Amino acid sequence: MSQPGAALATGPTGLDLARPSAGVWPGLATVPRAPAKARIAEALFRRAVRSLPVRVVFPGGERIGAGGLDSPVMRVVRPEAFFHRLGTGSKIGFGESYMVGDWICTRPADLLTPFAAQLSTLIPPVLQRIGRRFAEARRPGAEANTLDGARENIHRHYDLSNDLFATFLDETMSYSAAWFADGSDDLVAAQRRKIDAVLDMAGVRSGMHVLEIGTGWGELAVRAAQRGARVTTMTLSSEQAHLAEERIAAAGVADRVQVLLRDYREAQGSYDAVVSVEMVEAVGVQYWPTYFAALDRLLRPAGRVGLQSITMPHDRMLVTQHDYTWISKYIFPGGVIPSVEAIEQNLRDHTGLRIVERRSLGPDYARTLAHWQRTFLSRRDEVAALGFDETFCRMWEFYLAYCEAGFRVGYLDVFQLSLQRR
Repeated sequence: MSQPGAALATGPTGLDLARPSAGVWPGLATVPRAPAKARIAEALFRRAVRSLPVRVVFPGGERIGAGGLDSPVMRVVRPEAFFHRLGTGSKIGFGESYMVGDWICTRPADLLTPFAAQLSTLIPPVLQRIGRRFAEARRPGAEANTLDGARENIHRHYDLSNDLFATFLDETMSYSAAWFADGSDDLVAAQRRKIDAVLDMAGVRSGMHVLEIGTGWGELAVRAAQRGARVTTMTLSSEQAHLAEERIAAAGVADRVQVLLRDYREAQGSYDAVVSVEMVEAVGVQYWPTYFAALDRLLRPAGRVGLQSITMPHDRMLVTQHDYTWISKYIFPGGVIPSVEAIEQNLRDHTGLRIVERRSLGPDYARTLAHWQRTFLSRRDEVAALGFDETFCRMWEFYLAYCEAGFRVGYLDVFQLSLQRR
């Protein structure tokens, strides 16, 4: 793999894009220069950290933070680079600094958890408003989820490599929140329990024709077919489609499952049930009305929808939905996490559907991510053998830790929702 300063990769819109699967990291090797912003960022960072239960250690031995000896330690290796990156874009620079090793931590999820718990108050509100208006980057219009844009956005994450995802996912290849039974830490059982629960919310049973929007690697389609249903499942990821078809055949249900490489907006037909697990987050605010209207259009009159969605508080969603963050730049381009209120509003305004049952799995997602993080770290050599460089590995570590922290403190949640017509 090439290093962070590798030649630029240009997307179909002309944007310079990170291409993690090819070791391409546009601009990452160059530390931005913004002395005034760096000084402000350092002052704000020191102010924020002094009350958090963490320890931040600088070269020379300076320590700040309110953490004790068992608290997570953040070691700032290159303070000048760290504060310049933070000053030129706090929502992106903090993660980029971890990717290049400006700071290191052996327990990143534990470190990020107290930051996540006070995310809305770490920076004074007036400075947040000023930063959002004048300093923070806005989502590039080129990453909007048009038909072509959605395919490109999905390709940049889900087509990285099936072998990569297999290194840290369990045998079900489920890439969404599990639902653990009381007293159990069995991830495979928890993933199957989650899938069965969302199928139950859609009322899936023998003889039905079920539409799945967002195939993943095929486990939900297999379990629906094992109930005796006929399944049409759609994805925009060619890598996922290929492996899903193999897994469906291996499960002996290929005669009951059809995998389509197709956008939800191109779906036709009428189905007894529609199921979609953690796909709405990739739709984008602009297309939420279209997505929910499609659920309504494709569902037969007496049918039900089983929907699983990551969510965030409505007030935070409203103020951050147009922000360009580290996650949107490197992990999920074009993605926006909705609130439950936003889902309800779109259902009310654009469909005849309503939520009739709901279940929160937020703490379960934190546990799921902890499983993935441990497995990824234990198999890091295998990831490297696939051709992914050190920058990628650090990026993926930060991604999993960042998400786990959000679910730990409730800044993020995930809901299973059963929808039916009003």
